[in-house]
Amino acid sequence: MIKFFKWMALIIVLVLIIVFIINFFVIFKTKDQILEDLESFDKDDIDCILVLGAGVRNGQPTHMLEDRLLTAIDCYNKKLAPKIIMSGDHGQSNYDEVNVMKNFAIQKGVPSTDIFMDHAGFSSYESIYRAKEIFGAKKIVIITQKYHLYRSLYIADSLGLEAYGVQADLRKYIGQSYRELREIIARDKDCIKCILKPKSKYLGETIPVNGDGDITNDK
Repeated sequence: MIKFFKWMALIIVLVLIIVFIINFFVIFKTKDQILEDLESFDKDDIDCILVLGAGVRNGQPTHMLEDRLLTAIDCYNKKLAPKIIMSGDHGQSNYDEVNVMKNFAIQKGVPSTDIFMDHAGFSSYESIYRAKEIFGAKKIVIITQKYHLYRSLYIADSLGLEAYGVQADLRKYIGQSYRELREIIARDKDCIKCILKPKSKYLGETIPVNGDGDITNDK
């Protein structure tokens, strides 16, 4: 019995080592793709800004999502890219991230025609996969909080996109320590997914991101 517990302890330690090695590999591989100086960044040929959903409550974006949207709008106004893809969960009629995201940006002065909605962005992997396969993007800027950027950029790299990130940490967020811990597991999970490269659950006809964003309107 003692030998059994020793082996179990050894296996647990080995699993933890692998988990943390993958975690640090994802961070190390993508950290230089996070943009710190937008003014000196070469803006040529950026297809779009991709905003990843982060929840809505009572028809309003959560604080994390609001900060992603404000950061994306700032990047758009600085002409980092000509189009924005709002990617989030609209899997049910009574829960709609993407229209909330688009309406928020319109109210801040972004033309509706420059805003695309990805109604099936149910995960980071699916949002980025669909940005490439459905919207035809090749070179993108991803907007999310920094802890989430490493994984998002790693997914984009693995799918063959040229991707850069802009962090949207405009305030402190309740429960961030828990998110940081959960993200370690998420990085490992998506690292495996990036090896297998499954198709997004929902695909459909292509919607070129250099066209009119209103084609994605459903209201």
